[in-house]
Amino acid sequence: MTPRNPAPTVDIIIELIDRPHRPIVLIERLNLPYGWAIPGGFVDYGESVETAAVREAQEETGLSVELVEQLLVYSHPDRDKRQHTIALAFIATATGEPQAGDDAKNSKIFEPWAIPTNLCFDHDRILKDYFHYRNYGIRPRLG
Repeated sequence: MTPRNPAPTVDIIIELIDRPHRPIVLIERLNLPYGWAIPGGFVDYGESVETAAVREAQEETGLSVELVEQLLVYSHPDRDKRQHTIALAFIATATGEPQAGDDAKNSKIFEPWAIPTNLCFDHDRILKDYFHYRNYGIRPRLG
């Protein structure tokens, strides 16, 4: 029997540091599942997760990001209904105006108090963890 392994992915929470309140960039997905999502995608074979994060941010938002830190790893088997994935969530900074690209139908800047509710995957949890960390300096708990 051939072993089946989860697919490694990255999610990049992009803070726009050239604007008040450091809003973040989300993309509206072009493909299923539809809705708003943190920019990200699959890690290519032979690619580091850091390189994948910078590449995915550029492909989906047109922004050149600087990775600040890793937030947490999200690996619940049901986080993506298409297949089992493991996401490394990064916090990054950028400046400029996002432009949707690759498999993003749209990109939009969101203030921390105006995040949409129709988020894909487990991105509601990731953003809850991120904002708690950002506001209180307390890292998310494992599990």
